[in-house]
Amino acid sequence: MTEPKTSTATTRLTVAQALVRFLAAQYTERDGVRRRLIGATWGIFGHGNVAGLGQALLEYATVPSGGTPSGPPVMPYHQGRNEQAMVHAAVGYARQSHRLSTHAVTTSIGPGATNLVTGAALATINHLPVLLLPGDIFATRPADPVLQQLEVPYAGDVSVNDCLRPVSKYFDRVMRPEALIPAALQAMRVLTDPVETGAVTLALPQDVQAEAYDWPQEFFADRVWAVRRPGADPEELAAAVRAVRDARRPLVVAGGGVHHSEAEEALKEFADTTRIPVASTQAGKGSLTWDHPADVGGIGHTGTATACELARTADLVIGVGTRYTDFTTASGTLFSAQGVRFLNLNIAPFDGHKMSGQPLIADARTGLEALTESLAMHGHRAEPAYVTDYTDDKERWEHRVDAAYEADEPDTRPTQPQVLGLLDELVTGDDILINAAGSLPGDLHKLWRTRSRDQYHVEYGYSCMGYEIPASIGVRMAAPDRPVWALVGDGTYLMMPTEIVSAVQEGIAIKVVILQNHGYASIGGLSETVGAERFATAYRHRSEDGTFTGRPLPVDLAANAASLGMRVLRAKTVRDLRAALAEARAADTPICVHVETETADTVTGAPPAQAWWDVPVAETATRWSAVKAREVYDRHAATRRRHL
Repeated sequence: MTEPKTSTATTRLTVAQALVRFLAAQYTERDGVRRRLIGATWGIFGHGNVAGLGQALLEYATVPSGGTPSGPPVMPYHQGRNEQAMVHAAVGYARQSHRLSTHAVTTSIGPGATNLVTGAALATINHLPVLLLPGDIFATRPADPVLQQLEVPYAGDVSVNDCLRPVSKYFDRVMRPEALIPAALQAMRVLTDPVETGAVTLALPQDVQAEAYDWPQEFFADRVWAVRRPGADPEELAAAVRAVRDARRPLVVAGGGVHHSEAEEALKEFADTTRIPVASTQAGKGSLTWDHPADVGGIGHTGTATACELARTADLVIGVGTRYTDFTTASGTLFSAQGVRFLNLNIAPFDGHKMSGQPLIADARTGLEALTESLAMHGHRAEPAYVTDYTDDKERWEHRVDAAYEADEPDTRPTQPQVLGLLDELVTGDDILINAAGSLPGDLHKLWRTRSRDQYHVEYGYSCMGYEIPASIGVRMAAPDRPVWALVGDGTYLMMPTEIVSAVQEGIAIKVVILQNHGYASIGGLSETVGAERFATAYRHRSEDGTFTGRPLPVDLAANAASLGMRVLRAKTVRDLRAALAEARAADTPICVHVETETADTVTGAPPAQAWWDVPVAETATRWSAVKAREVYDRHAATRRRHL
């Protein structure tokens, strides 16, 4: 018997150099298409990473790949301005890439590292991959404490990076050079796992980053991670087919998993075959285009009247790639028909068993294809009367959208829905809209007419203010030939405008639309409904009584955007806005449209919520507004049910 041959060839590199070289050789493959897993690295340097990863990125950001001087760098590098924003940019890139490619983010120790936490939570909640590489304290502890070190009296191995543990799907601290090999491999496994993916953190002590080691050459070989499309278990599939065939009023709830799986065509085929209506969550909107006969729009608290009424009367809810958040279920009050049951097609067993549902654990595309084929064999279709009901109701809802969009007074200041209506007139299926927080997600979910599978990009798993601008940069990097719009309220803009500088620096032609309404419009409206009387939700000077009800603050967000290097178009009227949006769409450089809409203490003009959302109201109060709000709350809460 001959002994197997093993390579003894090694390369001496620092830990940071080895990590960058390793990351450049990682690929994903799905449906025969191979993509680079880590497309680039974002970074802000400090003493915790400048001599380690900073030096390594300098080397590999300037070394062409492929052995030719004109080739791309081994690891492209992007300079960020805020650590949280860098994660948002990476997440936007990952979502637009269907989770098959992402970016890495490196920071120094201390505040640079803790600034990652919000972005990491957003990535993990939304099941989107991002690799975080924060610097860490010295492993060898030559000086203790070092600058920015958190001292914990009961533990010597804790640093601020441990804040990232609960928001990471995988976390490791690389305390010795050789520990990088298993840690890096595990990190790639999690990033490419469609069930487990999210934020992955490799904390890198600053002395270890700069330490040299003899690395086996195999560590740097190209490695392809197959992204699975598991099929349905035959017994689960048969049970699912029976459930659909037995239902008289079935309803599909399409979630973000449809997009992650690129299952839009499979869902269209299912809807065409069965004529079962399809409602969508925020993450799932666009799974069918708005003009498909079976598309009934958004569902839940921010959904359409059509979808919410279908949900109240459905006897079978077919969830596809959804987590059933409280907005989708109207805090447990929406799916109210006697005997309603749930069929959950999901790649994650954790989500597949929610709502005491019948699980169909599979990739969204393969599961839908199998379900469609089986139902077609039986000639199953929704009852004609049911199809007529939801078709007529959908037409009535579209008339309400038309009314909200209508802007026939060109010299008046537009409402927020009219801003969306003017965009609706302009865009094609090529355009991508990005939003995350405030009153815009509700208006978009109800009103926006999605023209392509990836046009609607609203981050509502974490609903993170400040996401829009950096995410639009990441999306534009993933889709460099498409118009990318970041729709931003004034409250969100003030949270994180800094990455405008990054877009200007690299010539990334994002289109930022700032809607100035002088306050937190969404929370102002919510505050009023729960008896808090819009307290501290307007951007105004203090009045004599100490409340924020004085003159509007003299804030000029357009001037701020211009000061960061962006070209700005100011629009004061409907006429101005129509022209500014058209000019912005044609621009090939970063551009901003600033428009003043209704103030925070006026309605937006969109239809009201079509379903409840549970925000607890004070049980005792002296103010009449809170007392009345509690009465309304108790009535809604009494209709909540657990599906067992």
